[in-house]
Amino acid sequence: MIIDWIYGLVGGLLIGLGGLILLIFNGRIMGASGILGQLIEGKQDTENLERIVFLIGVIAAPLIILQFSDFSTTNVTSNTIQLVLAGLLVGAGTRIANGCTSGHGVCGISRLSLRGLLATAVYISAGALTMVTLRTFWGLI
Repeated sequence: MIIDWIYGLVGGLLIGLGGLILLIFNGRIMGASGILGQLIEGKQDTENLERIVFLIGVIAAPLIILQFSDFSTTNVTSNTIQLVLAGLLVGAGTRIANGCTSGHGVCGISRLSLRGLLATAVYISAGALTMVTLRTFWGLI
């Protein structure tokens, strides 16, 4: 549908704006995995409230948008084991890479960070290679 790309554009702009606001007003980089990781590790400091509010916003924003839009079709599997395994693999990958797409891709590249650029190139290439492999050799996806 023609409007789908507009959703992606607006979403990307909002993520970028959120990263910019956090960087300008707090001097911190918006990396979702780092924010969540520091809460899970139990790091006690004055920024815990900020981290909690950020995570509430990440969860609440889609729920609010769902009240005004119909996104009844999705390609997400209903296989709970597959979803949990995928989540664990993504979590492990973000720990190994010292960040996730929001940290490296959005905030790292915009700051001209070599580490962010290289990490983004690696995970985009790995995703493309995975898709080609799955489609070519196994006929999946």
